[in-house]
Amino acid sequence: FHNIDDPNCERRKKNAFVGLTNLGATCYVNTFLQMWFLNLELRQALYLCPSTCSEYAAGEGVSKDRDYEPQTICEHLQYLFALLQNSKRRYIDPSGFVKALGLDTGQQQDAQEFSKLFMSLLEDTLSKQKNPDVRNIVQKQFCGEYAYVTVCNQCGRESKLVSKFYELELNIQGHKQLTDCITEFLKEEKLEGDNRYFCETCQSKQNATRKIRLLSLPCTLNLQLMRFVFDRQTGHKKKLNTYIGFSELLDMEPFMEQKNGVYVYELSAVLIHRGVSAYSGHYIAHVKDPQTGEWYKFNDEDIEKMEGKKLQLGIEEDLAEPSKSQTRKPKCGKGTHCSRNAYMLVYRLQTREKSLTVEVPAFLQELVERDNCKFEEWCNEMAEMRKQSVARGKIKHEEVKELYKRLPAEAGSPYDFISLEWLQKWLDESTPPKPIDNTACLCSHGKLHPDKISIMKRISEYVADFFYRRYGGGPRLNVKALCKDCVVERCRILRLKNQLNEDYKTVTNLLKITVKGNDGFWVGKASLRSWRQLALEQLNEQDEDAEHSNGKMNGNAQNKDESNEEKREEEEELNFNEDIVCPHGDLCISENERRVVSKEAWEKLKQYFPKAPEFPNNKECCSQCKILEREGEENEALHKMMASEQKTSLQNLFHDKCRPCLGSWPQETDELYIVSQFFVEEWRKFVRRPTRCSPVSSVGNSALLCPHGGLMFTYASMTKEDSKLIALIWPSEWERIQKLFVVDHVIKITRTQAAGADPESALYTSEPQLCPECREGLLCQQQRDLREYTQATIYIHKVVDNKKVMKDAAPELNVSSSEAEEEREENKPEGEQDPDFNQTNGGAKRQKVSHQSYVAYQKQGIRRSTRHRKVRGEKALLVSANQTLKELKIQIMHAFSVAPFDQNLSIDGKILSDDTATLGSLGVIPESVILLKADEPIADYAAMDDVMQVCMPEEGFKGTGLLGH
Repeated sequence: FHNIDDPNCERRKKNAFVGLTNLGATCYVNTFLQMWFLNLELRQALYLCPSTCSEYAAGEGVSKDRDYEPQTICEHLQYLFALLQNSKRRYIDPSGFVKALGLDTGQQQDAQEFSKLFMSLLEDTLSKQKNPDVRNIVQKQFCGEYAYVTVCNQCGRESKLVSKFYELELNIQGHKQLTDCITEFLKEEKLEGDNRYFCETCQSKQNATRKIRLLSLPCTLNLQLMRFVFDRQTGHKKKLNTYIGFSELLDMEPFMEQKNGVYVYELSAVLIHRGVSAYSGHYIAHVKDPQTGEWYKFNDEDIEKMEGKKLQLGIEEDLAEPSKSQTRKPKCGKGTHCSRNAYMLVYRLQTREKSLTVEVPAFLQELVERDNCKFEEWCNEMAEMRKQSVARGKIKHEEVKELYKRLPAEAGSPYDFISLEWLQKWLDESTPPKPIDNTACLCSHGKLHPDKISIMKRISEYVADFFYRRYGGGPRLNVKALCKDCVVERCRILRLKNQLNEDYKTVTNLLKITVKGNDGFWVGKASLRSWRQLALEQLNEQDEDAEHSNGKMNGNAQNKDESNEEKREEEEELNFNEDIVCPHGDLCISENERRVVSKEAWEKLKQYFPKAPEFPNNKECCSQCKILEREGEENEALHKMMASEQKTSLQNLFHDKCRPCLGSWPQETDELYIVSQFFVEEWRKFVRRPTRCSPVSSVGNSALLCPHGGLMFTYASMTKEDSKLIALIWPSEWERIQKLFVVDHVIKITRTQAAGADPESALYTSEPQLCPECREGLLCQQQRDLREYTQATIYIHKVVDNKKVMKDAAPELNVSSSEAEEEREENKPEGEQDPDFNQTNGGAKRQKVSHQSYVAYQKQGIRRSTRHRKVRGEKALLVSANQTLKELKIQIMHAFSVAPFDQNLSIDGKILSDDTATLGSLGVIPESVILLKADEPIADYAAMDDVMQVCMPEEGFKGTGLLGH
């Protein structure tokens, strides 16, 4: 009778712990919070921290007008621990604490690193407290001391460096037991050869031994099992899924320098990481209650008490993705355990003292009670809503029970049709349904559509009267509601569809008969292939129109723009036999697209397509189309002749032979003319394929000029970087060009030189002159484009033995870039051709060229002329100017199987080393070639794929509050 869960399910059970909500990927934070909460000494010290809440400090209590907002990390932890201790909720939300640390809730972080950083932050924060029990709690609980001891083999001098530790980081590779890991941590290391030790006594380098000696141990001993290690081959972390055995009691005396202390520890927590990858998985904690000695499993919101006061790792040892080489779990004796997923073991110094009883301070208890009051209010509100829902459900149940038996209509009795969907909602839902709406089932005549019977239910008139009286709605559809017109039309369509199959066979046989004389009719071949489908669509049109009109009546009309668009699409589709109608409405001239069918076949087709255009086989083709065809043939002949004449007249320009060069000015002339390279390429296309390309009628030099009519190039740039954008013309060629084409602007370069003077002292002037302002703007725009590109192509060339391999290798493409460009551009619609080079019907019209349009043109020229030809050994990558070198290295790693730290990159002799710098700032521009020298190849890169799918370049805790101190 309700869809509201019992609010008491959210209530904390008696003698149970409180869980923590996982905010996305914060399970690693939750495990440590629960472990620290059950450290009673730490909890008590935090409770002793004075509050910065001004109202409480003034003795006024906590203000009830506004929510409590902790100001420091200590206050956040205080409040969180108080809620974990005395809240009535089954779980609480730690988002205030997580937000205060600045953690990304959607990104899983390294749990061990979080533990270290937070303990360091907490110690730094508490160091400002006056109470020594609070100020020194982190050191008392977690801090021990060890010494790095180096002994000279020559003189025996002992050098000792004492250092504090908060956890011991133990290597687990090659070990099976925890004690073996500790032994390796403390083992002696020999310093010999190049690694010899400088002895202060001997005043020389001597062989020596170095080891770690444990001087003192904390009350709480944190042992970090180094499961997450850096894999040099892949450049990423990986998880070691090997079993490590550990006991519930750990005697550390054999490992201590001083043997006269109490060093027996008992296991108090095991932190688990479930999953095979270091970049994904789930964190949970098994923690022992110090007051009862019972073990609990903390899994975010869910907390499970272990039976018999025993640690049970159980399902945590089942890997998410077991491998074929998975080792069997070793047998464990009494009081010992083994785990392949434990990454941190916490031991507490064994003591006979009674466990602490920690009381929540008054102001924190007041805050907890306020939260408990809110929770009780929510529970009461939910319970009341649930109660009301149940009451409504019972009323509805009685109604359904009363009407259900009378719902079916008996034979011969009056009945109504009602929407099946509405009826199901009435039966299933506890809330009263909306008014009955039968409009979706009406036809264009306002009656029940025969095709909608399947979504209607026939019910008795008695129940229908009750429904309409109680819930309203309409229109009522009684026994006379079914539309007779629609039923008749449906039958007619069904008969026609059945007849269509027979007629299709008849027409197919008739088409096999050869037509003699003038008795036949022209029919389009495409129409003949699809006539049955067209007929079916035509038969269904009336039904579809009825449905559309019905939709409008029901308020479900399609969007006006969508319906208009569909209408246009339908109009564009050709009807039967319209495929042989020319643009002038007459018979087309192409006989390949049509055929003659017999009179009998045409009459059959005419039954289905009475409005189809009719062409007897003695009908003449369209006279206008014939004239246009002749004109087209004449134009093709004219174009061929024009192309032949222009090619002969400008033979050197076509073959690109004996072209003048500004870098080495020809001695035979002091004048050269300039046209754009784009004009030359368009003209060559026309000459090569005169029937497929439009003739070039004008020389559009305006693209080489600025809006003020000045030249955009210097003489120096035309000899170098801009030489690909222009073509130099001999004076004799220029005369012929002026006769053949309409020239909008003459651009001329003149050399002036004194008689007998050195050729290098010659002066070069241009007409029109250079426009310095626009030239400077162009250069700025070019530099900006090079710095702000997105999705540009660069090339990575792998170097072998410091040589650029296959420098002169053949390009991978068989055609040149310019030819490939021509093939693409030939297929462009006429409207996409450059307007400067279209036929202008006898007159040259100057195009307005802005600075931006020129830049766009020039970029197009660069792209066409200076495209880098990729050779073997190179790979093209798409990059953006604002991406970092580190991100580029990740792309290179995927492309070449070379880890980022093994990549040595350079461009134009400059080493690229700053991983944080952007490609734009490093001078990497589109079409650049970057050389890659790999330090060492990676043999089996395929094994990385699974890791690479889940990991990205690590940011760690960068930018969080954990690094603020």
